[in-house]
Amino acid sequence: MEIHYEKDLVINGREIKYKGLFRYDELFSLINAALVNQGYEKREKKTEELVTEEGRRTYVELRPYKIKSSYVTLMIKIKIIMDKVTETVKEYEGGKKKFQQGDLNIIFDSWILSDYRSRWGMKPFVFFWRGIIKKLLYRWPLEAGFRDELVDDTVYVHTQIKQLLRSYQPEAAARLSDEEVRRRIAEEMESADFSS
Repeated sequence: MEIHYEKDLVINGREIKYKGLFRYDELFSLINAALVNQGYEKREKKTEELVTEEGRRTYVELRPYKIKSSYVTLMIKIKIIMDKVTETVKEYEGGKKKFQQGDLNIIFDSWILSDYRSRWGMKPFVFFWRGIIKKLLYRWPLEAGFRDELVDDTVYVHTQIKQLLRSYQPEAAARLSDEEVRRRIAEEMESADFSS
């Protein structure tokens, strides 16, 4: 990936915090599949692992990107911090599976990276006024579409991860949504006999 002269932070620090059982391999395969599904090229920036008495601490930073044009690239920075992770074997769906247990923290930052050098000739006067107009007065429709697409892509990956983590907690999955509770109450009210 090349150098970009303008970086626009769209989503800053959207976070998922989770404590409990999870599977490392399923988490990363889901993240990779979600990113590929949205058209991103995978790139791993950094991986660190430290083994302590409390468990393993792992830090992974992913920076997948999607090239939209010769001067605009969308990037989602995903920081995954796993702390106090230990291996455990549990009964799951009729069989024994190996799980990791610990604290999981996933942080999302989303960026629009642009390089208008070839488009604008990088003349300081034009570059300055284009920046002022873009920030304060008018957003070109094409650039607004990039922003919306980046937000949608980030929300998609975020939602996929949350659904996977919820699947490891059967008691949380058993909770009913507000709409489901309202529907059941309405059905009970209709079938109840209040005449006595």
